[in-house]
Amino acid sequence: MTRIGQWGAAVLGLLACHAPSPEIEDRLEVARAVHQRVLVLDAHADIEIPDRPSPYVGDDGLSRVAPAKLRTGGVDAVVMAAAVGPGPRDAEGYAKAKATADEEIAAVFALAEKPENNAVVARSAAELVAAHENGKAALLLGFQNARILGTDVAALDEFYAAGVRVFALTHMGHNDFADSSRPLFDGATGQHEPAAEHGGLSDLGVAAIARINALGGVVDVSQMSKQATLQVLDLSTAPVIASHSNVRRLSDVTRNLSDEEIDRIGETGGVIHVAPFRGYLFDSSDLSLDAGIRAARKAAGVKEDYYYPFELYWEIRDPAAREAFVRAISDLLGPGSVDAMLDHLDYVVQRVGVDHVGIGTDFNHGSGVEGYQDASEALNVTIGLIDRGYTEEEIAKIWGGNFLRVLRAAERSSRGRD
Repeated sequence: MTRIGQWGAAVLGLLACHAPSPEIEDRLEVARAVHQRVLVLDAHADIEIPDRPSPYVGDDGLSRVAPAKLRTGGVDAVVMAAAVGPGPRDAEGYAKAKATADEEIAAVFALAEKPENNAVVARSAAELVAAHENGKAALLLGFQNARILGTDVAALDEFYAAGVRVFALTHMGHNDFADSSRPLFDGATGQHEPAAEHGGLSDLGVAAIARINALGGVVDVSQMSKQATLQVLDLSTAPVIASHSNVRRLSDVTRNLSDEEIDRIGETGGVIHVAPFRGYLFDSSDLSLDAGIRAARKAAGVKEDYYYPFELYWEIRDPAAREAFVRAISDLLGPGSVDAMLDHLDYVVQRVGVDHVGIGTDFNHGSGVEGYQDASEALNVTIGLIDRGYTEEEIAKIWGGNFLRVLRAAERSSRGRD
């Protein structure tokens, strides 16, 4: 795999240390100019409720995509996902999931209403581009986990009317619409969900894809099972995205995309957005690391030996054991790097082309590597891309152009919109 190289490494170090040399400063200015000219879009970050305790925010207690961090990092747009995790699949569980999503969506509108944030909620590709041209941050709404919908496909219309434009049907655990790439394990009972409940999509899931297409929304396959993803690609009338997924060939966890999924997403015009998430970037061919991860899981009392390194940490019942496990895994993985993320990006480019790759951070849900811990450090990605030989035209596609193309295609293919 290619690496960042001397210039990129020097720039990344000097950004954190002292004034660069004239040569480095000149090259840094080139990167800054490119970064400023292109539309910089993050295809997935979770929504944080202000002033509410969270283990995922930055050290300052603020969202990793807070408006000030977007401005510092030159990030022009971000898809803010109303996301819920696994929970009861009954009336009460569905109601709580929807209430959570409604609260998160309201928080994004409240953020945009504050003049000092200089942000707008964009509902179309045209509005996104207009926000960029007017110097405003564009916030697009997404959601993740059809448990929010309960068992009601028609609820998609309500979320579309509220401004949601990116729709991911799964998170951890299967739901009534689709199978997840991460079936649940109940640490209390020792019971595990089957690898597949529906064999991909259920009838509800098939209907949901048709309705998302009809509304003009973008289908997001991140965190779906392989079977479900391939079914979506067969059914969708518009290209899809994976908003925050890495390459399984490089990091062998079920959360990442297989070569077959990558190929099919590329063939159908879609986009795979890679994420700076250490747990999905580690080198799974490193036998020493693999042994260390498995030993840490055993020490924490995790019996399941298949889903690793992070898939089951929240299933550990004892808080102290959970904390020790997460700390041990974090130490084993190390700080991560922009370089590792760009290795995954390069892999997708080499396999299906630069028209089918982007960046989706998964910030506010455990993501972040050294050099790219939050939106304020987005320039480091552009520096790395330039150092790997990507042109400004290609960088423009990677950072936002490819997502915009898919959003426009979804809008064109919609049927029955008011």
